[in-house]
Amino acid sequence: MFYVPLHCMDRIQLSIVIPAYNEADSIPELVEWIYRTLEGIPLTYEVWFVDDGSTDKSWAAIRGMREKYPTLIKGIRFRRNYGKSAALNSGFHASRGDVVITMDADLQDSPEEIPELYRMIHEEGYDLVSGWKKKRYDNAFTKNLPSKLYNAVTGWMSGVSLHDMNCGLKAYRGDVVRTIEVYGEMHRYIPVIAKWAGFRNIGEKVVHHQARKYGYSKFGLSRFYNGFLDLATIMFIGKFGKRPMHFFGALGLLFFFAGFCFVSYLVFTKYAYNIFGMTDRPAFYISLVMMIIGSQLFLTGFIAELITRNAPERNHYLIAETLESTHL
Repeated sequence: MFYVPLHCMDRIQLSIVIPAYNEADSIPELVEWIYRTLEGIPLTYEVWFVDDGSTDKSWAAIRGMREKYPTLIKGIRFRRNYGKSAALNSGFHASRGDVVITMDADLQDSPEEIPELYRMIHEEGYDLVSGWKKKRYDNAFTKNLPSKLYNAVTGWMSGVSLHDMNCGLKAYRGDVVRTIEVYGEMHRYIPVIAKWAGFRNIGEKVVHHQARKYGYSKFGLSRFYNGFLDLATIMFIGKFGKRPMHFFGALGLLFFFAGFCFVSYLVFTKYAYNIFGMTDRPAFYISLVMMIIGSQLFLTGFIAELITRNAPERNHYLIAETLESTHL
């Protein structure tokens, strides 16, 4: 057995973060599987379970594993169910590993993928490696087909081309998870969030997917429309988070200018061709509405810009490296 007790080490090479919601039956088996996989590898590691407000005996199972492996197993328990994003975010900020690997607690992700994922981050220099469940054991119509459509649309909109964006089995360089913030239901788009944060070396690995052994899937159809709204939010914040006027102002000017052109045309036809009754023409009301919408969008951008300028993190930028001069 090669693992080094964590209390003897200041540095942890690997952190494994596992959100759990009503997975009491799976947790003991998963811990034993992780331990068997890593016990022959000279690697210091920790396993963080985040109990997302489970109503079964998940926390008791985590505590039991903690008693068996006191230097390896750690846990966070939410008072209520906040969602997978909140669980991951808490686990990310609690972890101390140079490499952080996430996986689901339902035994559908194989811990035997961990060593290779760690190697890809540690040796090949990836910032993030996402698992690709090339062969899935889920329902073809309710999960597999929608997933393919979702991945295609997300890749087209974000520029991050992955076959399985929502795979729970991912590996990250420690800097990535301690830089990004995951909230709402944005765990599906962590690769996109990482890209906007400046971590662009994103890879992919085919991983083994297993049929669910215990319980049932916790995700319903709402994940599809919620996912689209979250993607729109991420795209907007990534591009215009610090300059909202560039989005709302440009859109407002476009609407106002189009409406103004309509009005100018109506005025011209009235005096050039003696066409009267401007208010009886639908184009008049269309142009009026467009000018009003344009003005509102411009004011929205102006107000958003004022809010951004007064936000405490307005000058917070992600710095990768600094070189300073030395005085002799």
